[in-house]
Amino acid sequence: MAIKVITDSTSDLPQELADELGIKIVPLYVLFGNETYRDRVNITENEFYDKLLNDPVHPTTSQPSPQDFAEIYSELSKDADGIISVHISSKLSGTCNSALQAKEMVKAKCPIEVVDSNNVSMGLGLIVLGAAEIAASGKDFEQTVNETKQLISRTHVWAMFDTLKYLAKGGRVGKAKALMGSVLNIKPILAVKDGEMTPATKARSRDKGVDLLYDYAGRFTNIEDLAVMHTTTLDEAQALADRMGAIFERDRIKIGRLGPALGVHAGPGTLGVAIRGS
Repeated sequence: MAIKVITDSTSDLPQELADELGIKIVPLYVLFGNETYRDRVNITENEFYDKLLNDPVHPTTSQPSPQDFAEIYSELSKDADGIISVHISSKLSGTCNSALQAKEMVKAKCPIEVVDSNNVSMGLGLIVLGAAEIAASGKDFEQTVNETKQLISRTHVWAMFDTLKYLAKGGRVGKAKALMGSVLNIKPILAVKDGEMTPATKARSRDKGVDLLYDYAGRFTNIEDLAVMHTTTLDEAQALADRMGAIFERDRIKIGRLGPALGVHAGPGTLGVAIRGS
């Protein structure tokens, strides 16, 4: 028996890493008009970004249904001591609500704890990885839940957007609206704060934006885990990860790609860092 860890596809965890640690990923949905896709199940990242740029219909997203979660909870509970289900900030998606509804629907054979990460992308991913490490350490369910929740306040995300138009199209621009009137070539950088995307700063060029992401990571004196994420610029993400090797072990730095569910709002050219530490 073991404690099972579940998350959703907005965690942007590389599938091989999730498989290695036994983390179950529940996909969100992406809709192009009447066409419905499950994030990374029947549409790849490359296929999605090609459609995002070329399809006349702008996509929308939808959280997993309570039934999606209920099926997984029922199956995993058969041989689990407990299930920790860690998800995207409830201020950004209804995914946590679906998971909570599912918890009430199933007659699970073990306790289920739904955790609002107050984060997104590899910020969520780093919390989930931490949960899996805690669960594997042999601690009981209550300890694992409590220590997982403690990771939330220590996890931080900064992301440079090539443009905010995709956030605006999806109605998710929120507090970043103040940056919408920025002059051409200014690159807005947003942070996840209290579960929302909020303006952090802006750069006068893409290169300067990358420098700011690096400098931001360098503020942390005790880095527990670190990830670089991107939408369409893998070479740039790898170069930033190599550079981050000066402040954290390079072979421990993860690289995640924003999948369809987040790519709808981030758009091409987004680059970010996620840090767990202080």
